[in-house]
Amino acid sequence: MPRVPAASAPDPPRERKWWHPPRRTGGGRWLRAFGLTGVVLVGAWLGLLIVGNVRAPVGPMDTTMALRPSLSGGTKVDVSPLGALTLDSHVAPVRLDVDVDQLDPGRAQALVDHPERLSGLQDEVARDVERGTLDLAVRSCVAVVTGATALGLAVYRRPRPALAAGGLALTLLAACGVSAWATWNPKSVLEPKFSGLLSSAPSVVGNARSIVTDFDVYQQELARLVTNVTKLYDVASTLPAYQPDPSTIRVLHVSDIHLNPAAWKIIGSLVDQYKVDVIVDSGDTMDHGTSAEKGFLDPVKDLGVPYVWVRGNHDSRATQRYLEGIRNAHVLDEGEAETIAGVRFAGTGDPQFTPDRSQATGGDAAERLAGARLASALRDQKAKGTPVDIAVAHEPVAAAGTDGTVPLVLCGHLHTQGTKILPLGTRLRREGSTGGSGLRAVEGQYPAPIEASVLYLDRDTRRLQAWDAIKLGGLGRTTAEVSRHLVKH
Repeated sequence: MPRVPAASAPDPPRERKWWHPPRRTGGGRWLRAFGLTGVVLVGAWLGLLIVGNVRAPVGPMDTTMALRPSLSGGTKVDVSPLGALTLDSHVAPVRLDVDVDQLDPGRAQALVDHPERLSGLQDEVARDVERGTLDLAVRSCVAVVTGATALGLAVYRRPRPALAAGGLALTLLAACGVSAWATWNPKSVLEPKFSGLLSSAPSVVGNARSIVTDFDVYQQELARLVTNVTKLYDVASTLPAYQPDPSTIRVLHVSDIHLNPAAWKIIGSLVDQYKVDVIVDSGDTMDHGTSAEKGFLDPVKDLGVPYVWVRGNHDSRATQRYLEGIRNAHVLDEGEAETIAGVRFAGTGDPQFTPDRSQATGGDAAERLAGARLASALRDQKAKGTPVDIAVAHEPVAAAGTDGTVPLVLCGHLHTQGTKILPLGTRLRREGSTGGSGLRAVEGQYPAPIEASVLYLDRDTRRLQAWDAIKLGGLGRTTAEVSRHLVKH
């Protein structure tokens, strides 16, 4: 019987894997990218913080240079214990910090004993800063790569993502360097911001004409700063006194004192320190304009310079009449013009007196009408051949009405400093509260600052060349800041 072949046994079923690797989704990739970005940023920051500093001599000073993360960029020079100097030198997410650690006794004494060496000090400082910056760039590259790579190893425990983090950190630093180079502003040294004791030394920034037209003179002023810092460390002397400049008229702009008696001492100090020629008060010197407040104005006569004043919405007509009786006070109203300290002023009082609740206020419409009347008076002065250099009003709405009729108009009212060019070319400068908002200073969480400005005018043209915005800490605070601003012609 033929043999029937046995059916071949079926192949055993293949063993199925119980785990399948997850598919890579878009969300996962984004999550990993965000994680790597965080590692790069944190690691680079830690690297700069720990090993990204460079000790470098700059002239007679020993300094520490470092790069620090920053949203605004710029350069900060810390001259402890005198204060700090801030420059808008570049726009990049890194700031250059320069800390003056100490003065080298030998180099400092040689500079004091031989002042003729100041002529070459600028070149020496420039070379020192260039070398220090180059060393800082190299060290910062090493710091960010090391920091990001080390943190990548700690987080991922694999060399490939760690090296990727280091490479991205280096790329990020290079991009920051390119951004800083592309936005580098060498003129930022002409518009510094001082804080601390340095803010009480206007001589460190020179005068209006020299910083605009004579850079050599400004370089000498910088050299004088280095010299006097040397003396300060050495013998604890004071910063240099301001050097009067015959080509510059200095106008102190104050506003919104609001019955703060401390304002008079501050104004007197600024008059002496900056050798001010004339004070302009754009109103709200009082709070309620009552007869009991009149004596508050008596310190005006002791300031030693002309005091130009316009009425604010907290100043009454009785206040205005009392001030008109003070010898050095010059009250301007209804477009009245007067030449004071070589500058021709015209101004108008605020048409509203808000403490008087018995009368309805006119609002912005009243302010616009006052501004239009002032502008008409300014045009009349120009037609007579006696053009006005500076107009003064209290309320910004009224001040804006003078656009096109005067180069500069001053105002206050809002208790904040500000500057803008109006559509027809007039520059409007708004002052903050020189009285720190008066009794209102204690209403908020933080006390309002005390603000004033020193305006530098060319004596020949009576045009604004620069101004120093001064900000002092409010009630119970001891901070001080002065920032220099140049007029772009």
